[in-house]
Amino acid sequence: MSETESLEQVAVIGAGTMGNGIAQVCAQSSLRVRVCDLSAAVLERAQKSVAASLDRIVAKGKLTAEQRDAALGRIAWGSSLEAAVEGADVVIEAVPERMELKVDTFRKVDAAAPKTALLGSNTSSLSITEIAASLGDPSRLVGMHFFNPVPVMDLLEVVRGVRTTDATVDRAVSFAKVIGKTSIVVRDVPGFATSRLGVALGAEAIRMLESGVASAEDIDRAMELGYRHPMGPLRLTDLVGLDVRLAILDHLHKELGEQFRAPPLLRQMVRAGKLGKKSGEGFYKWPDEKK
Repeated sequence: MSETESLEQVAVIGAGTMGNGIAQVCAQSSLRVRVCDLSAAVLERAQKSVAASLDRIVAKGKLTAEQRDAALGRIAWGSSLEAAVEGADVVIEAVPERMELKVDTFRKVDAAAPKTALLGSNTSSLSITEIAASLGDPSRLVGMHFFNPVPVMDLLEVVRGVRTTDATVDRAVSFAKVIGKTSIVVRDVPGFATSRLGVALGAEAIRMLESGVASAEDIDRAMELGYRHPMGPLRLTDLVGLDVRLAILDHLHKELGEQFRAPPLLRQMVRAGKLGKKSGEGFYKWPDEKK
């Protein structure tokens, strides 16, 4: 977004963990946000999640109650994609990590959103070039890879597809500044930069746990204290979601080879429904925040 370009309205497609976090940071940055999701239950959870997140920020003294209420008032929730993208300056897709779903979503966005809108996909590993091929103008799609939890994490990974223009990348980088994120720009390769490095470390930590090298707590402590990581790879995998990490590994294994083959323990835990924080159990037990 240049200094002369208007930026007032953002549409977020998908109200899951990432979508509601993106909506929150946009609303905190004085932007109006429309969030779309087909599931009424997901929308309800998202509204509660954003309200609880803002309450925690108020409790820490980093936001006033008035600022919290104003941010909440800037977010509109609904089930219509067409209504969400009408008049949007930026449209960010945050639907589950399946290529066919993302392509279908962007076909609908392309038909309904302003032709001047910046289009961003929050994919963590899928090809921006392939997703963009579904658009009438592939040059205006860019990867906008946010990190969980979005209100806390500073990074926005901007991914340039084969047909993404410099102007589109520049708009995405400027948008990152508006919402208080620091951006890096990477080429569209499998796993980009962050997912490729992150899942490699996480997978090796799981293999170490699998073979009895050390406990989950000690493996994490090794990286936290020995390498000054703010969070160990197993706890981070719980936070991201074991199912999400498995999907990324399977994609990278297909694209890049054996070094990204998922550990059997990870696949077994996903089959057992142990998905990390969102299910209450992964490599750690997580309290139910609803209680």
